[in-house]
Amino acid sequence: MNTAMTKTSTRKLTTLAMLAAVAVVLAAVVHFPLLPAAPFLEYDPADIAIFIGAFAFGPWAGLGLAVVAAVIQGLTVSASSGPIGILMHILATGSFVLVAGSLYQRRKTRARAILSLCVGVLVWTVVMLGCNLVFTPIFMGQPVETVLQMLIPVILPFNLLKGGINALITYIVYKPVSRVVHQLVGEES
Repeated sequence: MNTAMTKTSTRKLTTLAMLAAVAVVLAAVVHFPLLPAAPFLEYDPADIAIFIGAFAFGPWAGLGLAVVAAVIQGLTVSASSGPIGILMHILATGSFVLVAGSLYQRRKTRARAILSLCVGVLVWTVVMLGCNLVFTPIFMGQPVETVLQMLIPVILPFNLLKGGINALITYIVYKPVSRVVHQLVGEES
């Protein structure tokens, strides 16, 4: 491997690490309940940094970023959710970045960004509905029937809102932030 490629790889890895750190800081600083009916379901903007990483560097880099951020966040600022919270975060955010990142990488236009983010939110929501049916009864010690009763009025709107807010903010900030990210790496944006 030549020196220029090594330098670019190192800068890319460093930039991804900075995005992971931003994600964890955002989760630590900004978190609040979105729905009064479920104050235990808190919004945080951590995934915005991960979505930006997936758009800038592709879906697999986004997935790696999601795993790293979820583990660090789950061991620090969200430690009360334990391994189940880490796994659910990886599955939700990971599914989002794989789908949205793949769609966006094919054609980097504003219209494709909107499509990618919308499809990503829908995939995230479906994955979280499944995760909540499987993992929430274990985590909360509640029967599946209790979770089923919360699915439509609470879990579905929460995930659509959280994913939608983070996708919208990503859409608004991606281009200016991506210019800085690509300058750090030494690539064209």
